[in-house]
Amino acid sequence: MKIIVCIKEVPDTTEIKTDPETNTLIRAGVKSIISPFDMYAIEEGIRLKERLGGEVIVLSMGPAQAEKSLREAISLGADEAILLCDRKFGGADTLATSYTLAQGIKKIDGYDIIICGKQAADGDTAQVGPEVSVWLNIPQIAYVSKIEQVEQERIKVRRMSEEGYEVIQAKLPCLITVVKEINEPRLPSLKGKMRAKKAEIKKWTLEDINADREKTGLKGSPTQVKRIFSPPQREKGKIFEGDAEEIVKEMAEVLRSI
Repeated sequence: MKIIVCIKEVPDTTEIKTDPETNTLIRAGVKSIISPFDMYAIEEGIRLKERLGGEVIVLSMGPAQAEKSLREAISLGADEAILLCDRKFGGADTLATSYTLAQGIKKIDGYDIIICGKQAADGDTAQVGPEVSVWLNIPQIAYVSKIEQVEQERIKVRRMSEEGYEVIQAKLPCLITVVKEINEPRLPSLKGKMRAKKAEIKKWTLEDINADREKTGLKGSPTQVKRIFSPPQREKGKIFEGDAEEIVKEMAEVLRSI
């Protein structure tokens, strides 16, 4: 069983800085963490490996500093880590990001299950996982809260919905996105930390994954940020005092003047 887990490194801060020319996040020098939902994806991948055998490959797209997060994934039990790292990938929206990840997955080849977190903590779009499945032309199931069964050619999962849950089956290979209810992520062991320090993190460029330059980074992003600004500070609210009849009259006057 070959399991690929896609993760994203996100800023571990509310003090976000942006490039005024490109309106993209400045990640260099900013403390970062693995996006929280991706921690559940890593854990579920490792649990599947422990149950079924095989290997877990963690894949990410980002700057060179994202190597730290990939080493953390190895310390938790992943077998291999790959970083898609090229300046041409910078400024990507969800479509360009999903295309790039899909190209990396195609280079890995022979996968059975792809696991992603429900959404990234910095964008909250929940689009990248499903979009990857479209590029790869494989089934996808979002909001998975439990993997009930995995057979040679089929997976059966429990998917959260607004009304409760649904039990869905799909053919392998398949992509799933997971929610926090699926498991409790483990802590790294000392042995895992030592292995992560020595591990080789593969770095693939645009040429390595045979990607189309026009579909990556800012060039491949149909949605772009034109302007970033802080919302105006909310005006101080008005407190009405007095008896009920006086308050109603005063409120009515205020509403008429709006």
